[in-house]
Amino acid sequence: MAGIPHDHYEPKTTAEKWVERRIPVIGLLYDTLMIPTPKNLNWMWIWGIILTFTLVLQIVTGIILAMHYTPHVDNAFASVEHIMRDVNGGWAMRYIHQNGASLFFVAVYAHIFRNLYYGSYKAPREITWILGILIYLLMMGTAFMGYVLPWGQMSFWGATVITGLFGAIPFVGEPIQTWLLGGPAVDNATLNRFFSLHYLMPFMILGLSIVKIWSFHSTGNNNPTGVEVRRTSKEEAQRDTLPFWPYFVIKDLFALAIILLVFFAIVGFMPNYLGHPDNYIEANPLATPAHIVPEWYFLPFYAILRAFTSDVWLVIALNWVSGGIIDAAFFGVVAMFAAIAVMALAPWLDTSSVRSGRYRPMFKWWFWGLVFTFFMLMWFGAMAADATILGVEAGTWSLIFTTYWFAYFLVILPLLGVIEKPLARPATIEADFAAHYGPGDDGSSGTGMRLPGERGATTPAE
Repeated sequence: MAGIPHDHYEPKTTAEKWVERRIPVIGLLYDTLMIPTPKNLNWMWIWGIILTFTLVLQIVTGIILAMHYTPHVDNAFASVEHIMRDVNGGWAMRYIHQNGASLFFVAVYAHIFRNLYYGSYKAPREITWILGILIYLLMMGTAFMGYVLPWGQMSFWGATVITGLFGAIPFVGEPIQTWLLGGPAVDNATLNRFFSLHYLMPFMILGLSIVKIWSFHSTGNNNPTGVEVRRTSKEEAQRDTLPFWPYFVIKDLFALAIILLVFFAIVGFMPNYLGHPDNYIEANPLATPAHIVPEWYFLPFYAILRAFTSDVWLVIALNWVSGGIIDAAFFGVVAMFAAIAVMALAPWLDTSSVRSGRYRPMFKWWFWGLVFTFFMLMWFGAMAADATILGVEAGTWSLIFTTYWFAYFLVILPLLGVIEKPLARPATIEADFAAHYGPGDDGSSGTGMRLPGERGATTPAE
């Protein structure tokens, strides 16, 4: 698919021409900064810069912390205390890094649900969506390994429980678990491996993020209408778009300033609010915490993992059919990863010809049900397994909402594309912009609307 027509970088000085002939990095940066961007983007498109800034923040603070951290079971906890008490500004670096992980996941969840609502995963952006899911998986791995490094009680026992899940895989589970741990149990080899991978993975995330940004040179950005930028001529494209600099950069920087105001208020006044008290006790393999719980951003998938117990009929049936190979622990692991896999398959599961949820009245209700499901799973994941709400165990509630999560992607999305009657969409991005902000300089009214299937209607494949 050809990129959006626009003015490209032309070197002017002798030095610029010399560099551009040898390595066109200036032109690449110029084209990235001046990339034509749909002029009707709303405030839900701020999360890209939040994620980029937070990634850089995590890398910088992580490098500083690594200079003072000791990845050894006898010294790890003490080295973190040393950072907090003796290193100049160490407490700030630690708290920024610790809460930066939460900011990262707040931004990525907002980014994911925005993409799901506005159909940003649809053609021609399927690969961009898959790259995003891979980045998310790397984020989860990085955050989990980082949570182990302070070597507190929750760090140690969280690592024990999560790595134990791999042991539930039939036939190959035990060798995989031993390879992950570097031995038969969570110990010094585990801590060293997790420290190395925690240091490496952010740079892998950075590399994939650069590829993801580069992909927009071909596909362009999605927008709230889901209507594509006109590409037949540069003049038409310019009526649908604005350069990323300065318009959207200034808007994004304003949003970033507001987000950072809240973030640094949390770092300064309540830095341990999202942490667990048990993690301020040094790891003790002989004392198990009363309630082992992961960080908040893992809770929805932790609830899915725990939802499938040995008395669930599906687990019973599969256990009987497989001759006892598929048990509740293994099925829970599969379900947890499958919950992410079905998101990755959304471009092929969503059969609607209309991209944006703004013009899909039935879709909106089911989508907000998915958002509600996510938060309910987060709540149930934080509860003890035997806790009850309205007389029903948390595990049963988790199973109900887990069912909805899978039904949304595997049943509801495919059916909606067949039975739903979408609303009329704007004919162009220019028309949508004019309808919200008044006619442009050329006097366009912004009233042109069309239904899917009408002549000239855009489809996700265009």
